[in-house]
Amino acid sequence: MGFLRARHDEAPVLGCDSADLAEVEQIVVRSGTSFGKGMRILPPDRRYGMYAVYAFCRLVDDVADDELGDPADRSRRLEAWRARIARLYAGEAHDGIDRVLMATIRRFDLRQQDFNDVIDGMEMDASGPVVAPDEATFDLYCDRVASAVGRLSVRVFGDASPSADQVAYHLGRALQITNILRDVAEDARLGRLYLPRDLLERFGIPPEPEAVMRAPRLGQVGRILAGRAHDHFRAAAAAMARCDHTAMRPARLMGATYAAILAAQERQGWGTPERRVSLSRPRKLLIALRALAG
Repeated sequence: MGFLRARHDEAPVLGCDSADLAEVEQIVVRSGTSFGKGMRILPPDRRYGMYAVYAFCRLVDDVADDELGDPADRSRRLEAWRARIARLYAGEAHDGIDRVLMATIRRFDLRQQDFNDVIDGMEMDASGPVVAPDEATFDLYCDRVASAVGRLSVRVFGDASPSADQVAYHLGRALQITNILRDVAEDARLGRLYLPRDLLERFGIPPEPEAVMRAPRLGQVGRILAGRAHDHFRAAAAAMARCDHTAMRPARLMGATYAAILAAQERQGWGTPERRVSLSRPRKLLIALRALAG
């Protein structure tokens, strides 16, 4: 693991015990995500700070997605997480994840409200499947599950300016809209439908997960939302230009990767939503090199 390569005379990463760091890193590893690899560009304190933020997001997301628990049970477990975050801000930690997360909160001055916003987003999924929300709810969902994570992340990256919050606002929405457009079929299998009701009704598509899968005019909804995502990518890039250049390296990398995914989805279209688009490893590497060089 990354922290084990540090010299013995160096200060501990985030001032944390290696076993606690390993516990947090294992959550990232077990998720199977490429997130961990992407964060290797960060110095150790920031890298493990991001692992801690990811671990929090992963664990609360697991609660929201737990199909075995009923909505009331999931809600209680998310409220327990809200109380757990409050205890961390009061200086009370009970396990390794708590200790690394508390060290991250203190080191990077993370805001409690941003953690609570993420939990609120998970609550929207946990209380029952989201099905064709109105436009205001759609935007609120994107803010809570994506932009709030961005507001935590930019501080760990190294920029707490208002412009960095603008990066989080726009890039979070761009990434989440891209995910929604890519995962229409997967979400439908779970009884979820994140596409805005207003757009579906405009094109005569019943606001039902299975109906959307068969809708011949789904592509028109997809193109409108893709246009919104592109607008957010451009606004995020403009905000990044006002931020610390080095701190924004991970944000540039995520933005470039997801913009390429969105472009691939647009080329494929929405005629076969069950075909989930992806990028090849060479393509991902080229995108990363360009983003980091920029």
